[in-house]
This record gives sequence, C-alpha cells and structure tokens, in this order.
Amino acid sequence: MHTILKSNTKTVTIGHDKPFVIIGEKINPTGIKKLGQALVDENFDYVKVLAQRQVAWGADVLDVNVGHPQIDEAAIMPKVVEAILSVVDVPLCIDSNEPKILEAGLKVAPGKPLVNSVNGEDKQLATVLPIVKDRGAAVIGMAIGNEGIPPTAEGRLAAAGKIIEYAAKMGIPAEDIIIDPLVMTVGHNSMAGLVTLKSIELIKKEYGVNMSLGASNVSFGLPDRHSVNSAFLALAIQAGVTCSITDAIKLGNSIKAIDLLLGKDANSIRYLKYFRAMEKLREEEGKK
Repeated sequence: MHTILKSNTKTVTIGHDKPFVIIGEKINPTGIKKLGQALVDENFDYVKVLAQRQVAWGADVLDVNVGHPQIDEAAIMPKVVEAILSVVDVPLCIDSNEPKILEAGLKVAPGKPLVNSVNGEDKQLATVLPIVKDRGAAVIGMAIGNEGIPPTAEGRLAAAGKIIEYAAKMGIPAEDIIIDPLVMTVGHNSMAGLVTLKSIELIKKEYGVNMSLGASNVSFGLPDRHSVNSAFLALAIQAGVTCSITDAIKLGNSIKAIDLLLGKDANSIRYLKYFRAMEKLREEEGKK
C-alpha cells in the first residue's frame, strides 16, 4: 500500500516496500524561541533557512506548524507556506487540528499535501476528515479514542480501525491514511516502547496502512536521547513504521543505515550518496 504526496514537481511515495520517508520537524515554534519570535515579527527569513537546511540534510517532506499564543495562526500559516515554497520544492505536512488553520495552509499548499493530524475522537473525525476529503490530501491518524490514549496495543489497534473505517465511509481510501500508533517515554514506563512496537505489528497485519511516529518521544527525560531514539527507530521501522516527523539532521544517518540493513538500498547506493553529500555539507557549514 502506497501513500502518495506531491509538491509542484516532486512526488514522495510512502510504503512498506519503499525507503523510509523523513518528514522534517523543525518548522515548529515549540521549544524554538527564535522561530517563535520570527513568526511574531512576520520575518520569514529564518523559516526559509530551516526549510533549506532540512531538505539539504535529507528531509523528503516538511512539517509546517505555526502554533504560537501571540499570533493569528490562520493568518500566518499561508505566509509561512509561501515562504517555504519560495526556497524548496517538497511536499508539505500542514500541522494543526484546528479547521481554520488547516484550511488556510491547505489552500496554498500545492500538489497533494499531508495533514497532521486527526485522532479517533468523534468530534475530531467529524471536523477534520471533511477538510482532508475536500482537499484531496492524505492525513495522519493518531491512535487515540474518546477515552484518550489506549494503554494497550489492542486498544490502539481499535482506535486506528475506527479512523480508517470512518474515513472509508467518507470516501477517503486507506492509502491516504497514515496511522501514528503513539509512543510514550520509556523513562516513565519501561514497557511503553514494547506496547508501541506491538501496536505497529497489529496495525500492519490488520490494515496494511502506512505508519508514522514521533520517535523522539520515547527518550523524553533521559540522557543521550539520540542513542535511544536511533535504537527505537530501527525497531519501529522493522516492525512497520514507514515515515516519521523527526530531525533529519540528527537521524538522517541512522535512517539511511536502517534502510540499507533492511534491504531497501540496492548496492548501498543511497547510503553512500547520502554519506558523501553530508560530508560535503558538514564541511560547508563548518566554514560559515
């Protein structure tokens, strides 16, 4: 099953038989004060820098989140999208669950974008999915039900099924649904990673849809988060995750290595090409 995303000229295919797709996470003011202030000031030069750097380091798609308490997000979202499109041409992931903000971003996003996200709550499904359907977009579905995040893999499978089945009734095909089975920090619950991995396996077996994860959540509160994130991502990809909203700069090397080890990189061509490009990029950035 393939999920197709498009920009003006580029097509990204997400699938279990395809290399892993990186959705760059950096255009999100949460925890990035410099970006938050840039959005408040409507100075989009820093947005452009973040977009260009993420694509240079291997992001296939860019997540676009403008959540900030001091701005009119519906007014700023299309301006940010247009700023990004002025410097890069990759599919976009419009990141909000607020209808007005989604509609504002989707109106100016070209091709076939991705929406992040909808969950399995009745109100969310009824509000967000019609927007996805009307725009012809794909959507990330969070495995959350009316009672919150299910603590078991079976509960997350049920939440995922509800989203997929509701979408189908609206005419949104399963290939346009990317399920996020959710991962919680193992620093709080040492079994959290195993629950997520089992959820991935169950959802893949039952529905065969593509899946995404916010992989860095698994290491929250722990030292050396990069090692934990890389190890977990390898396990998650092997279990069935096909894309992730993540840091292309920190995890790009690991992801290319995982693809190589899982037989998704014939003759190591993509790994070697990436390695050489990153060596050159590090050298260039070191001179600045």
